[in-house]
Amino acid sequence: MERPESDSVDDGVTDLSFADAEARSARLEEELRTSPAAHRMLTGDRPTGPLHLGHYFGTLRNRVRLQNLGVQMFVLVADYQTITDRDSPQSLPEDVDALLADYLAVGIDPAHTTVFAHSQVAALNQLLLPFLSLVSVAELKRNPTVKDETAAAGQAAMSGLMFTYPVHQAADILFCKGTVVPVGKDQLPHLEVARVVARRFNRRYSPRRRYFPEPAALLSEAPVLLGTDGQKMSKSRNNAIALSATADDTACLISRAKTDSERHITYDPVNRPDVSNLVLLAALCMDREPESVAEEVGADGAAALKRLVTEAVNESFREVRKRRADLIGDRAQLRRILRAGNERASGIADATLADVKHLMHTEYGDG
Repeated sequence: MERPESDSVDDGVTDLSFADAEARSARLEEELRTSPAAHRMLTGDRPTGPLHLGHYFGTLRNRVRLQNLGVQMFVLVADYQTITDRDSPQSLPEDVDALLADYLAVGIDPAHTTVFAHSQVAALNQLLLPFLSLVSVAELKRNPTVKDETAAAGQAAMSGLMFTYPVHQAADILFCKGTVVPVGKDQLPHLEVARVVARRFNRRYSPRRRYFPEPAALLSEAPVLLGTDGQKMSKSRNNAIALSATADDTACLISRAKTDSERHITYDPVNRPDVSNLVLLAALCMDREPESVAEEVGADGAAALKRLVTEAVNESFREVRKRRADLIGDRAQLRRILRAGNERASGIADATLADVKHLMHTEYGDG
């Protein structure tokens, strides 16, 4: 039996150095390769528009890799989080279907990965209330990610849901006792809140036997792709090549992509970011080194590079697009898959909430 943790231990939200986070992530990656079934991973997306190539090379491809390794995967369709910075759109049911079709088309397998929607798992959301009691307003105010997201959304005032978003995310992670969360550097403060919630809950309500694990960050080394306008590829900037784009759409979008005035193609991300972005996209699709792709195009210039990129993207995603078209054509099947995931997630969340009620001595309303 574990010894009770001391109340004197500092358990506040800390500014973990990026070097420390990288070292911990490297150890975690090794554990995932050697003992994948020992870990549960929570990840997901908001259904606010079609997923694009930036999502694929940034996160989706890695999710499929980890699923195939044998990690216990939970993929969240974060429909409740769409209203942190916008009105709930009437298109939400279609947006959820489209997101699910994107997931399945790239290789997320519902036989091995639980795909579920926020709004359909009541017990998960009920965990938010006790978790809010474990963090202070001052700690939430210090979270830089929430401030940045509010500013990016152009909001005059931060909503209560946005303010408490890191704690809601803690409920997302901890309802299934997640041990791993794939994040970028900017998401580390969010995850640190989840770690604090787990640590404080254990100390307050389960001091002799740790109930919640402290989830660890798996830092991504994924490339950041620029959009066709030279800015970060984003759903909101209308500069992205969607997974659902047709071959003709892809050709049109790439033909408009920014380049520069120098004819000879080189891979130089610092001094030639727009050209290098196209080179990188082709290299990722062709599973080659970007320097090799740049050398192949060489003096043939930007027009030849764009033709190569278009061919590489269309060939690489031909089967994904075909599968997606088939999936979106059978919305009843998509709903059945999501319903099954919701039911599995709800069973896990119900069990976790029951344990939390027991540990908090709030079972008197049951039975």
